[in-house]
Amino acid sequence: MVRHDTVIILDFGSQYTQLIARRVRELGVYCEILPYSAKIEEIAARAPKGLIFSGGPASVYRAESPRPPKGWQELRVPVLGICYGLQVMVEELGGEVEAAPAREYGRARLRVVADDSPLFKGLPREFDVWMSHGDRVRRVPPGGRVTATTDEALNAIEDLSNCLFGVQFHPEVAHTAHGRDLLRNFVIDICQARADWSPAAVIGAQVERIREAVGERGRAICALSGGVDSAVAAALVHQAIGERQTCIFVDTGLLRDGERERVEDWFKNRLRLNLRTVAAGDRFLERLQGVIDPELKRRLIGHLFIEIFEEEARRIGGAEFLVQGTLYPDVIESVSVRGPSAVIKTHHNVGGLPERLNLRLLEPLRELFKDEVRAVGRELGLPEELLGRHPFPGPGLAVRIIGEVTEERVRILRAADRILEEEIRRAGLYDELWQAFAVLLPVSTVGVMGDERTYERVLAVRAVTSVDGMTADWARLPHEVLAEISRRLVAEVRGINRVVYDISSKPPSTIEWE
Repeated sequence: MVRHDTVIILDFGSQYTQLIARRVRELGVYCEILPYSAKIEEIAARAPKGLIFSGGPASVYRAESPRPPKGWQELRVPVLGICYGLQVMVEELGGEVEAAPAREYGRARLRVVADDSPLFKGLPREFDVWMSHGDRVRRVPPGGRVTATTDEALNAIEDLSNCLFGVQFHPEVAHTAHGRDLLRNFVIDICQARADWSPAAVIGAQVERIREAVGERGRAICALSGGVDSAVAAALVHQAIGERQTCIFVDTGLLRDGERERVEDWFKNRLRLNLRTVAAGDRFLERLQGVIDPELKRRLIGHLFIEIFEEEARRIGGAEFLVQGTLYPDVIESVSVRGPSAVIKTHHNVGGLPERLNLRLLEPLRELFKDEVRAVGRELGLPEELLGRHPFPGPGLAVRIIGEVTEERVRILRAADRILEEEIRRAGLYDELWQAFAVLLPVSTVGVMGDERTYERVLAVRAVTSVDGMTADWARLPHEVLAEISRRLVAEVRGINRVVYDISSKPPSTIEWE
């Protein structure tokens, strides 16, 4: 197996940690995220070309604050600390950190004061950066020097003799000008990491891993949803083991309008994958009867998915592996497996799997972001109409119905979802949006239709722009498009008499409502 030069990111709890990983991969360099508590032997075994300490919410002068593993300096590789990563590095090396008299949040003007700094090589002497911190470095450790400042605090230091660098701002976010160039200086020039990671490299590595895991005679079943993630996962596994993979599509009764027909056409007729369809709508509705809590919905749906896969595996015979299209953001938001980042929600692919599961998991996309998955799909030759689809939650419309899921509420939401997509496409906005969808609220309001009083449901429309789903902004849809969406929803979907538009960004909100 080809071994790529690797940069290790130690996660100290920042919600931006995965963005650092994306930026490094965009430079063509492979990187992995490990928790700050990883053993030094685990890090050394990966032979990293460099380390990056992420930001985090803690204060280093508190006793319980997270620290890097003992022996990190003995690795003798370049280290870049970002925000909290800078502060913990300073504290570890004998410097001093204190609470800042004035916290810095948002945009600030950075001034580079060291013309010979390799980290700022080729960058302007002044540029805007993004801040998010309440502490500051009071005293630089022995051997270090200040390389950049803002009006409020020193904002970058380095120790060239030990190849240590730190910045108080966040170069990984889009709001920091020249952040990509700064990371390139560190990863490519200072760490001297080869830029040999690409979607094609992912394909080769994953095909080899799948073949090794499954063996020459092993069989797999794939949890095919019809979305981008499971489609690319299925195509990867098909390239590795061919006909020994059987794709199982479960019609949960919670899917978009016409989804079953589309899936069968794409995967059975066009891509020529082994496909079995299971009609299970009644089972899912029965399981969800009376359930309101969104976490419980996700867990129940996830459990039933696995039950059905187990049943189908027994019918197929000989299957030992379950293929899932789990992505990196699913893992980050589901469980803190890579660091202390907060648990936000359970994803049905990675949370709540029953202990009795008799199939081993194959998750070839587990370390990839959505845009990387689409790039892999293009390399594999998947159709653009499939790769360009908006994300759709694994639990389906169940988590877009706030409150109990019933057959009637699914009918209303499915019809609304179809109309919304039609109007977004008609306006030429579909490819500009990360997601656009409808949410049925547990609220009824008074309306007037045909001179008669109505008391029907409120529907929320959600449309966001994003790069990877980790952060998102609400889309500024033209008023005339919103007006036509609202008109059609109220006129054509029986049960809706009011439409509202969600103008929340992520953070503080999530993209999905549940």
